[in-house]
Amino acid sequence: MRAKDKIASIITTLFIWGLAGALFGALFGGLYQVLAFLGLAGWQPLVIAAAAAAMTTSAFYSAMPVALMGAMAGVLASIGYLIVSGQSVELLWIAGTAGAGGVLAGVFYAWMITGGGRPLAETLTGLIAGILAGGIMALVFDALGIRFSMFVLSAGVVALVGTFFQVSERWLVAHSARWFPAVLSAPVVAGLIAAVVGASVWIVGGTTSTLLSSNAQDSANQILSAVPPGFLGGMLGGAVTGVLLQILGFRPEQPH
Repeated sequence: MRAKDKIASIITTLFIWGLAGALFGALFGGLYQVLAFLGLAGWQPLVIAAAAAAMTTSAFYSAMPVALMGAMAGVLASIGYLIVSGQSVELLWIAGTAGAGGVLAGVFYAWMITGGGRPLAETLTGLIAGILAGGIMALVFDALGIRFSMFVLSAGVVALVGTFFQVSERWLVAHSARWFPAVLSAPVVAGLIAAVVGASVWIVGGTTSTLLSSNAQDSANQILSAVPPGFLGGMLGGAVTGVLLQILGFRPEQPH
């Protein structure tokens, strides 16, 4: 490979993995603080936030058309739920309504565009990578008895998730994609993304109103303040990990 091609490949990797890591880090940082505010402690917010952010990011990274379809359906279904329910915003109901809308959108997508089981395989691989990364970091933090800033935490989680995802993608996705029929893959992925969107609307519409009514503005500011360092940490962790993996011979997965 010529020097020009190598430089172009590295810049492309920095751009793709940096953006994916930034999205991951922002989601992870905000969700981590929300879960902590809701009373989860120990390994729970770390593992849950890492798994949800990894699943969402891998869907947008590897199956963007399906993920975008699910996100749009989730937004529309959530707005419809808010209009009908009024002031009552229940997590299970809004996430379920958005998820159902996403499934319907995914069924329409699978009917319009012929595809395979790869989108679901990629999303589940990201979910597994997030659980493993969150679990490992939780064990390490518990053993060391120390706490890190959100910037360092996001960079570390993104680096681990990216490594697990890229290493396992060559065999896990290739084999598991055969198990999922095309008629199932797109609806499940779109439904999962839509449910995440619905849960995010609940966080904004339900948790924020609770915070304001209880005069806990400091907690709201703490949740929002976790997003920028999560964004920057995830971007750094993703960019560095992507380049290192490319040097080691792992080519970045191209979005589908």
